[in-house]
Amino acid sequence: MRVYNFSAGPAVLPEEVLKEAADEMLDYQGSGMSVMEMSHRSKTYDKIIKDAEADLRDLMNIPDNYKVLFLQGGASSQFAMIPMNLMKNKVADYIVTGQWAKKAYQEASIYGKANKIASSEDATFSYIPDCSDLPISEDADYVYICENNTIYGTKFKTLPNTKGKTLVADVSSCFLSEPVDVTKYGLIYGGVQKNIGPAGVVIVIIREDLITEDVLCGTPTMFKYKIHADNESLYNTPPAYGIYICGKVFKWLKKQGGLAAMKEYNEKKAAVLYDFLDESSLFKGTVRKEDRSLMNVPFVTGNEELDAKFVKEAAAAGFVNLKGHRSVGGMRASIYNAMPIEGVEKLVAFMKEFEKNNA
Repeated sequence: MRVYNFSAGPAVLPEEVLKEAADEMLDYQGSGMSVMEMSHRSKTYDKIIKDAEADLRDLMNIPDNYKVLFLQGGASSQFAMIPMNLMKNKVADYIVTGQWAKKAYQEASIYGKANKIASSEDATFSYIPDCSDLPISEDADYVYICENNTIYGTKFKTLPNTKGKTLVADVSSCFLSEPVDVTKYGLIYGGVQKNIGPAGVVIVIIREDLITEDVLCGTPTMFKYKIHADNESLYNTPPAYGIYICGKVFKWLKKQGGLAAMKEYNEKKAAVLYDFLDESSLFKGTVRKEDRSLMNVPFVTGNEELDAKFVKEAAAAGFVNLKGHRSVGGMRASIYNAMPIEGVEKLVAFMKEFEKNNA
């Protein structure tokens, strides 16, 4: 029996996709082998990766002057890869709204001058700071954000005013959850294990003018965007099976009606949980209302023992991976694209029952 998996990542995937992959596990479309065993140089695999890119471009309406790269190393590798490739003046501005933005900022500090121009650390990253008039550095190569904060459950509803500087965004935990205007970013990237596929793939969407030979001295070949762009993500053996699953998820998203339909569904789904949290006498959300994420919902009872009891009883009832991140405590429900609304409704029904029994 499948459980309702509220994990922040690796996370729930569409059942339809998992069943398709299972059917093709031993023999992909008459090839007599699994995609897991297939040469990435074969015609069969070439079609898999090209179709995946075409479907992603279609879903996100990615302009022709942006490259799509399927890379390894997860989102964390990009904390170094971005400054190595983009820090021409060795200056970058960082808006620190959570642990991952903080790690990216710290990593960038190795390669040049990273300026923390805004932060919400003063209130345990429970809000998004006002980014309408920031002290953008005149010589900054880019301005960096983590758009949706998985651990803390916040989301940029309005992109920062970068005053003409290139915007770089980590969208790992809100990737493909709503329509995006790619032209507002110079580079947009995300690890796929939260909303798109299995761990091991990071997708980078980068404007072509940012892909140059002019990278920081000492940048490894594998960390140059140009090498991957020139080789269409096949410079070395890519995370082939992960990309194949991503491709299936892209097709599934198109079948759901695309990103506008997903946003509508995600808003409806999140409202079920947030509406309950707002009226509950036991459970409380931890994020400022206007900054709430549609994907990650942290909440607490205010009592650590009761939190632990809830997590244990929820798991026994089939609602798993609800324990909050150690830096926040409490609980967190990650309700990505593939989490059905019934899962959220049943979780809320369980929470109501728990509240009644533990008032």
